[in-house]
Amino acid sequence: MATLIHRTLSHSHKTLHLRFFSQAALALDQSSSPSPLTYLEGFPKPDPKYAETILAIPRSTSGKNISAKERKVGRVPSIVFEQEDGQHGGSKRLISVQTNQIRKLVKHLGQSFFLSRLFDLEVRSEFGTGDLIEKVRVLPRMLHLHAGTDAPLNVTFIRAPSNALLKVDIPLVFRGEDVCPGIRKGLFLNTIKRTVKFLCPADIIPPYIDVDLSDLDGGQKLLVGDLKVHPALKFLRSKDEPVCKIMGARVSDQQRKK
Repeated sequence: MATLIHRTLSHSHKTLHLRFFSQAALALDQSSSPSPLTYLEGFPKPDPKYAETILAIPRSTSGKNISAKERKVGRVPSIVFEQEDGQHGGSKRLISVQTNQIRKLVKHLGQSFFLSRLFDLEVRSEFGTGDLIEKVRVLPRMLHLHAGTDAPLNVTFIRAPSNALLKVDIPLVFRGEDVCPGIRKGLFLNTIKRTVKFLCPADIIPPYIDVDLSDLDGGQKLLVGDLKVHPALKFLRSKDEPVCKIMGARVSDQQRKK
């Protein structure tokens, strides 16, 4: 369990108040003037056209009845957590966000991509016009959608300061199927994983990871360790876990040939 501490540092008449973070996040803070991490050429970067500030208002209480009332007036009950050991935990703020805004973002990005993208979150006493209570960078951690309508029911956010390490399920984007030797022979792609969990510095969370199929032939597979990612990202499971494999023709395809 993470040890939570709060401290104040003084540097040349400036006072820096640090929030509560896990030891993993503090490890970055305690290093001697580390160079800021940036996205590298050749690796996916967030598309700026989806950069958007999520608007929110504070919520004083929680519970089924309160949540139902929020949804009825077009709001999604949400929580903003501090991060502990790369996951949500610690102190929290109850908020409500706008249903239409979350629905739009999820529709444009896709659910997995929404959950791997950083957003600015602006909390005001009233949507868009009230007094500013807090503006913070966050990562959507969990999203609960209605099974029938896909309407957002709950969203959980986690604070994402620059010195935080966050556990993120990064979506995989498969490319090169049109030139993949195995697929061109009539074989098919067996997709084993659609996301892979990494420990990511908050400043360089990739929106997705490219999976290159262009050299994959029949019977061959790609492993988690084969994925090309920023060297600062850390695999959280075995590198030997399979991501995909080129398999023999589907049974349905074989029957059509008879």
